[in-house]
Amino acid sequence: MGLGQKHRRSAHIVWDWNGTLLHDIHAVIAATNAAFAELGHPSITLERYRELYCVPVPRFYERLMGRLPSAEEWEVMDETFHRHYWRQAEHAGLADGAAELLTNLAAAGHTQSLCSLAPHDRLVPLLRTHGIDGHFVRVDGARGSTGSGKAEQMARHLLSLHGVRAERTVVIGDAVDDAKAAAHVGARAVLYTGGSHSRASLETAGVPVVDTLAEAVETAEQITA
Repeated sequence: MGLGQKHRRSAHIVWDWNGTLLHDIHAVIAATNAAFAELGHPSITLERYRELYCVPVPRFYERLMGRLPSAEEWEVMDETFHRHYWRQAEHAGLADGAAELLTNLAAAGHTQSLCSLAPHDRLVPLLRTHGIDGHFVRVDGARGSTGSGKAEQMARHLLSLHGVRAERTVVIGDAVDDAKAAAHVGARAVLYTGGSHSRASLETAGVPVVDTLAEAVETAEQITA
């Protein structure tokens, strides 16, 4: 089989970053609780966070507070969380086996890209720091408001990928929003339990749910075979 044939037959993988390739859930919880402490709210456990987390994020705060935050409250919450998060995220590493998986996928003929709601100007240097930037044919982080979720960004991302068909594309992420974004563009999705959602929450998306990134890749190959 020639290399061109391998690429045509192999799925294109669109990776999520936070909570998927980057194991930052503990940084997220620490930043959330630091922000809550500043704002006078009680702290939250990892289990409770995964049970309640959703996009758009103001709805997550509604679940915690019993009401939607006002525009002014949301602005303060968002700024406070991110101030604490970026301090914590410096110590976050890649998920177990992530670097090796990216290398092996490329060797097996898969193309890969990355679509994230992390700010683009922070995301790109982080990929270089972790030594994985060369594995992706395209990287798209957020360049504006991310309050409405990932669907529209995923549509722009896929349109920018030359020769990549939605039906041969699998989004691997850690949130129900990743599955919604995949469905929005006609792609498949596999969700990973190492990030922001509980398994029970992820299973509401109606797509395969796995406990490791290796399983995610194996499942992606199976559903596009």
